[in-house]
Amino acid sequence: MNKIKSYLKKLKAFDLVVVVFFVMLILLNIIFHNRVEYWDSLILLNLCIIFFVFFIAFLEERFSNNFFRALHFWYIAPIILITFKELYLMIKPIRVYDFDYLFIQIDRWMFGTDPTVWLYQIANPVLTEILQIVYTLFYLLPILLGLFLLKNKRYEAMDFSVFMIIYGFYLSYLGYFALPGIGPRFTLHDFSMLNAELPGLWLTHFLRESVNIGESIPAGTLDPASVVQRDVFPSGHTMITLIVMYLSVKLQSRSKYFFLPVGSLLIFATVYLRYHYVVDLIGGALFMAFSVWSGKIIYNWWRRKIGLEEFVYDRTKF
Repeated sequence: MNKIKSYLKKLKAFDLVVVVFFVMLILLNIIFHNRVEYWDSLILLNLCIIFFVFFIAFLEERFSNNFFRALHFWYIAPIILITFKELYLMIKPIRVYDFDYLFIQIDRWMFGTDPTVWLYQIANPVLTEILQIVYTLFYLLPILLGLFLLKNKRYEAMDFSVFMIIYGFYLSYLGYFALPGIGPRFTLHDFSMLNAELPGLWLTHFLRESVNIGESIPAGTLDPASVVQRDVFPSGHTMITLIVMYLSVKLQSRSKYFFLPVGSLLIFATVYLRYHYVVDLIGGALFMAFSVWSGKIIYNWWRRKIGLEEFVYDRTKF
């Protein structure tokens, strides 16, 4: 028992989030093994990831150099993508029905119309080009924040920021399980006409196709609505972007002058480009507020458990 506790104390708070979430995925794969086609392979993958988390935490403590410290932080980036694709194999078989009808009804109740349809009247190629580029920058925003922190050797702030981001991602993934949906580009619009109705200038088509590939609907997919990733509610783009914006302000980073305008455009782009309903953005904001409130409690609880002082926001500019 003491040996297990000593291994657990090597974990950072964000490691703990990864381990707990993958244990949850293992349990879901066991419970729904008769529905999830590759359940046994997914369990093996999840066990390997849990082992890797402990291993990388051990390596950083053992060697305590910049290489293993950086590796410990940055392994989170591919883990997020791996988790996202695992959910692709799990959500539709487990949660058979989509809830787009509910999201549409809520949007119409709030606005009296469909926001994506209404926004079409202001569509133009220049705006579409800008918003598609910004939308595609989503995964780079947390990485850029991390680079700002590491450049200035803000390791404790980096530790907290990585925790908040991975915690936010995984909370949004729970939302995908609870209320799966595919979004207005399929339900309110003709997906095959998207490039014709919302053309850009030079990069839009390529970036749009890249996003589609990431959501398992490459060009030529016969029935994209049936196989696309169920990742609408809450809007992860909104939730994580708000977390990055919040951290950049709370940490008094000069990078906030980049994140605030870019993040605002990105959130608007989620509806303009027909990826999300407005209620998804509201859900993302509510999930963000909950993650910020509960995340610091969990983060400091774990720091106390492993014998570290509680985290307080360092207002030193970087």
